[in-house]
Amino acid sequence: MRAPLPGPLAGVTVVSLEHAVSVPYASRLLADLGADVVKIERPGGGDFARNYDGACGDVSSYFAWINRGKRSVVLDLKDPDGLAAAHRLVDRADVVLANLGPGATARLGMDGDTLRARRPELITCELTGYGDGGPSAGRKAYDALIQSEAGLLELTGDGPVTARTGISVADIAAGVQIHAAVLAALLHRAGTGQGATLRITLLEALAEWMHQPMLYALGTGNPPQRTGGHHASIAPYGPFSCGDGVSVHLAVQNEREWGRLCTIVLARPELASDPRFVTVRGRVRHREALHAELQRRFDQLSADELGALLDAADVAWSRVGLVAELPAHPQLVARDRWRRVPVPGGADVPMLAPPVDSSAWAAPDGHTVPALGADTRSVLAELGYSDVEIDKLTAAG
Repeated sequence: MRAPLPGPLAGVTVVSLEHAVSVPYASRLLADLGADVVKIERPGGGDFARNYDGACGDVSSYFAWINRGKRSVVLDLKDPDGLAAAHRLVDRADVVLANLGPGATARLGMDGDTLRARRPELITCELTGYGDGGPSAGRKAYDALIQSEAGLLELTGDGPVTARTGISVADIAAGVQIHAAVLAALLHRAGTGQGATLRITLLEALAEWMHQPMLYALGTGNPPQRTGGHHASIAPYGPFSCGDGVSVHLAVQNEREWGRLCTIVLARPELASDPRFVTVRGRVRHREALHAELQRRFDQLSADELGALLDAADVAWSRVGLVAELPAHPQLVARDRWRRVPVPGGADVPMLAPPVDSSAWAAPDGHTVPALGADTRSVLAELGYSDVEIDKLTAAG
C-alpha cells in the first residue's frame, strides 16, 4: 500500500485577517487539509480571542481549538509599512479570508473586489454579520446575538426558560460554510483559471440551519416546544435517570422501536397499544404521562442494566457524558482519535484528529498553536524583506 499523500491543500497559501471564532475555525479546517495558513494579528495583543479565558497556558480554550497549525504574523495595518507588508503577503496568496469590522477591508484595500481587480485568480471570502444592503447592513454581529436573532434562542431551553446553546453554533455554521465555499472555489479555479469573490453572512449561515423548526412553526402554527434535553417533536427521545443515579439518553425513532421498548425494556407489551402512546404525535402530546411510565421502570435499573436491555431491544441509547470526561471516552480512546498539541506558555492539550479519515492523505500531526507573532520574522523574510528592514519594522512596532 502506498504511503498517504500530503494534505490535498499542500502548496495552497491562505492569508487570514481574522479574529474570534467563525473565520479562524474555517481557516483551521483548511490548515488541517495541508494549507499554509498565515494569520495576520494586530500588535498589542493580537486576536482578542487569545484572552477569552486562561484555560490553555497563555491562550484561551477558544484560541487553542481553532488556531492550531497556523503561522502568526503581527502587522499594524494602520501603519503604511505594516499595510504594505500585508499587501505583499496577499500578493503571494491563493486565498484571502477576512472577518474584520464592517467596512474595514475596503478601507485597507483588502476587500475582494479590490484584490481581484489586480489578481483575478485570487479567491477571497469575507464574512460579515448581515451583508450589504438591508436595515442591518454595517451592524456588528456576534454569535449569541445571531442565535437570538435567527430564532435559535426561542427553541433552546426548558419550559419558560430560554438558553444560548453551549457552543458557538452560529460561528461554527459560518466557518463550515466558508470552508466548503473555499474548497468549491479552488475546484472552480482549477478548471477555469479564475478565482472567486465569496461573501457570507453570520445571520444567513445560521438561518440555513433553522429551516426545520421554521417549517414546523409555519406548518403547525406553533414553534417547537422547549423541552430541555428531550426532542421537541419525537418521544421518548431524551435523558432519563436510572436507579444508580446515572442518566441514560435514549431515542425511539419509530413504532417498531416503541413496541420493542415496551416489550423488552419495560416488560409491558400492552403499553405499545395504549391509545395515548400508539403514535409519535400522541406520545409527544402525552409526554408527561409517557415519561412517568418510563421512569417507574428505569428507577428499578442501573444504567448498565438499562443499556443492556436497550441493546437487546435494538433501541439507540447513550450515557449522558460530562464534557471534562470526553478525552477518556472509551470509543475515542480505542480509535486513537486524540493528539497532544503544544500551546504557548502551557503543557500540551488534547485535541481530536480531524473527524474524516482519508485513504489519500494522513491526518495532520505535529501542529501547534502559535504564540503571538511567532512567525513574523520568517514570513517577512519569505516576502524578501532583509534583516535590516525586518529589524526596522519591528522597532517601529
